[in-house]
Amino acid sequence: MKRREFLKVTGIGAAGAATLAAPAIAQSMPEIKWRMTTSWPKSLDTIHGGAEMMAKAVGEATDNKFQIQTFAAGEIVPGLQVLDAVQNGTVEMGHTASYYYFGKDPAFTFGSSLPFGPNARLNQAWYMLGGGKDLLNEFYKGYNVTSLLAGNTTCQMGGWFRKEIKTVDDLKGLKFRIGGFAGRVMQKLGCVPQQLAGGDIYPALEKGTIDAAEWVGPFDDEKLGFNKVAPYYYYPGWWEGGPMLLAMVNLDKWNALPKYYQNILEQAGHLANNWMMAKYDMVNPIGLKKLLANGAKLRGFSPEIMEASYKAARELHSEVSATNANFKKLHESLTSFSNSGYQWFQVAEVGYDNFMARHSQG
Repeated sequence: MKRREFLKVTGIGAAGAATLAAPAIAQSMPEIKWRMTTSWPKSLDTIHGGAEMMAKAVGEATDNKFQIQTFAAGEIVPGLQVLDAVQNGTVEMGHTASYYYFGKDPAFTFGSSLPFGPNARLNQAWYMLGGGKDLLNEFYKGYNVTSLLAGNTTCQMGGWFRKEIKTVDDLKGLKFRIGGFAGRVMQKLGCVPQQLAGGDIYPALEKGTIDAAEWVGPFDDEKLGFNKVAPYYYYPGWWEGGPMLLAMVNLDKWNALPKYYQNILEQAGHLANNWMMAKYDMVNPIGLKKLLANGAKLRGFSPEIMEASYKAARELHSEVSATNANFKKLHESLTSFSNSGYQWFQVAEVGYDNFMARHSQG
């Protein structure tokens, strides 16, 4: 029997037919309103924009039955207090960098980036398929949160310095804005690490409260104007070879969500993650050209500094692993995964990229 004839026989009119056509899942979607606070100022439209994209995607996928309102750093809580706000239920979720909370437990560094850890692709692969997500969420459970992948800034720069840095001795006594575990590494080399939220870096550099600062990369750094107060721009940011950004979700609120809302939220995070990586690949080359045109002096860290930094990082990894079981478990998992990945990258990726980079100079 044809559908139209069936409707006539059963006496179902147009309104009834529309009800039948609507997916049953849409009719059963509860209306939920959440708040998401971020660690970023609104001016950083790629990092903060990733959080906004995630919230928008959730709304569109649920016909706005599940709404998430985003708030920039400082609108509800300061940028470095996102975890606390999610943990205690002030907000349902937050968009942040896990290593900001290194002071609570060194294991928080693994939700973002380990100094001399993997690049963006390997870090993401470890989180998604290498056991990273399960290990991290087992750890985060102790803080009443769970995590979702929600961004990656890709390899970062080494930061802005008011004077040239050529040797390890030049680092001694340097007041350097650098976050989390990397600050401990730099401390071994004589630096005085400072942890500041993004919006506080420029005035600190301008006033001379700090001597140097790392943030993200050319696109964001140009927006924040660091080149106006610290002309020397160093690379690479070995402490952030491929730092993940995570959506931290209050565990009680997560567990109370319907399963299909959990799936939608997770997929929205993957959308934001892919978009953010692609956006940075597009805008960082443009940002670097603008910075150089406006007087920034591009410098590479010397081999001496790189080797000393690597040695200090490895020593610190071992020291913390000896006293922190969570750190040790995560470090062994990530290191094993990334070492295997780099063995493959060296076969094809590195050789190809180096060849193409040389020819892109022509």
